[in-house]
Formats: sequence, C-alpha cells, structure tokens
Amino acid sequence: MKRVLSLSTFAVLAGAMLASGSPADADAASRHVVRPNSAGGTTATNMRAVRGPYGGYAARTGSTSVNPDGSASHRSGFAAAGARGSVESSGSASRDASGNVTQSRSTTATSAVTGNSVQSSTSYSSGSGLTHSATCYSAAGAVIPCR
Repeated sequence: MKRVLSLSTFAVLAGAMLASGSPADADAASRHVVRPNSAGGTTATNMRAVRGPYGGYAARTGSTSVNPDGSASHRSGFAAAGARGSVESSGSASRDASGNVTQSRSTTATSAVTGNSVQSSTSYSSGSGLTHSATCYSAAGAVIPCR
C-alpha cells in the first residue's frame, strides 16, 4: 500500500523534480488517488506542484476521508516561494460520527525583501468556537507589530 507523503516530504520531492528544468521552462506535476480505507469508507489524496519560468514554485498535498458512520477528516498543506517571498501552511479538519467538528491551520509567510515573517494559527471546534492568533517577526527574530 502506498503512503501519503507529508507536505514537507512532498515539497522537497516536488522542488527537486521541478528544479531540474532550464530557467525558461515552467513545469507542473499532479497526482490524484481515490481508494477504499480501513474504516470502510473512501480516501482521496492529491498532490500538485508547479514551477514557474522565473524560479518560483508551489506545491500542495491533501487527503480527505469519508466513512460510513458519517465521520470525515481532511489534512492538507502547501508551500510556495518566489521572488517576493515564501509561504507554508498546513491544516486539518475532522467531523466525528455525532457531527462534532474541529479544524486547525497554521501558516507562516516570509518576505524575501525584508526577511520579516508572520506566523498565524486558526482553530475551530463546534464545542468552543473560533480562535485565531498571529505574531510577526523581524528578520532577526524579534517580535514586531503586525501591520
């Protein structure tokens, strides 16, 4: 049975694959697989990567499972980089058989010009609601105001 690659593993592989072209080339790759899962439901997994003609790249992977008891789960992440900076994000969401929902996502974006970055986190639970936080950092790692 094939394993689903984590975002970081996929991003490294996709980056290596796409980096092999000449500077004027743009490339893309994708894969989509749908399979039965061990809970008797279905799991769909997809991976995509693109490389632009000027060296920028983006890669995304995700997996969604739906089960006969009504439960479902989703995990996904992406990474992208270009002349203006980079971004990485990963998250998950789930619904249990009773309909209770939880979700979380973490994202980091970094400016190529200043080196400043923002780290944000969002989560939701049908029991406790929505929470969000963001912290900005200078290139030296000091906390700075987000604007």
